[in-house]
Amino acid sequence: MNRIVTVTPNPAIDMTYTVHGITEGASHRVATPISRAGGKGINVARVAHQTGHPVLAIAPTGGAAGQTLAAELWTSGVPHHLVAVAAETRRSIALVDTVAGETSIFNEEGQALNPEEWRSLNAAVVKAVQGGDGHGAAVVLVGSGSLPPGAPAEFYPSLVQTAHDAGIPAIIDTSGPGIIAAARAGADVLKPNHHELVEATGEPSLEAAALSLIALGARTVLVSAGAEGMLAFDHASPGGYWSARLPAPLGGNPTGAGDAGVAAAAVALAEGVNEPREILRRATAWSAAAVLMPAAGEISPRYKQLQEQLILTWKETR
Repeated sequence: MNRIVTVTPNPAIDMTYTVHGITEGASHRVATPISRAGGKGINVARVAHQTGHPVLAIAPTGGAAGQTLAAELWTSGVPHHLVAVAAETRRSIALVDTVAGETSIFNEEGQALNPEEWRSLNAAVVKAVQGGDGHGAAVVLVGSGSLPPGAPAEFYPSLVQTAHDAGIPAIIDTSGPGIIAAARAGADVLKPNHHELVEATGEPSLEAAALSLIALGARTVLVSAGAEGMLAFDHASPGGYWSARLPAPLGGNPTGAGDAGVAAAAVALAEGVNEPREILRRATAWSAAAVLMPAAGEISPRYKQLQEQLILTWKETR
């Protein structure tokens, strides 16, 4: 069983509240929130699992919240391996305002892991990638999400190296210096959003920012650009990039849309699809399908229909 292995170094209990209008400073009565195991890599694994691809989600968990996360993952049926740590697992809250059509997200920072816990997490990843747990080797390795305080700077580059040592591609979706480090390590796919990309690189435009990551060593850069859809830059096509978007933006909850795009890219690579245009097409459609769902970690069955509606355009770099 060839699996997509995802690594979430800073997982969370994701709580999604739906609010019918928010009045600043007032009290609001809300329905019971959707509560589930989350963090970007876990969301990626959920979506790939939903679409029928074998997965394994790896994450460190601790404390009462960690027990809750583990119980929910077990109930969900998503295959997982959790590394026990002393730090309490964090929480993330999404407030979906159905009147304003906006979603506000409150992410706890997370707590530091000690050096031995980082070593245990890395060992679990290596074992899973090599198939040492008896469930088959990995065909794609995905590292997603923020890092907790004090995390080793080489964490994401080490994931890329682990993947390449095993002869498989690595997808990294993170922010800040981690994007730069993963690019230098030769990540096969990087998936920042437009804000993360410009902030990390300091470049004045999306084009310049994405191309700077290619110049550092990344092979493909997928950029989420909100209502404008998604862009794909590739090392083999330095003269331009692909753009994909729907004819009109979709309303809904965008939380987890980027994670669904990463899941699409991972499944495409696992199926032997390497052409950037096709990876972009799938990633954009799956991201859009995630917006139609009430919480992160799932996509609407309409994703194939949305894929056929996309407008794909080749644009020359300036």
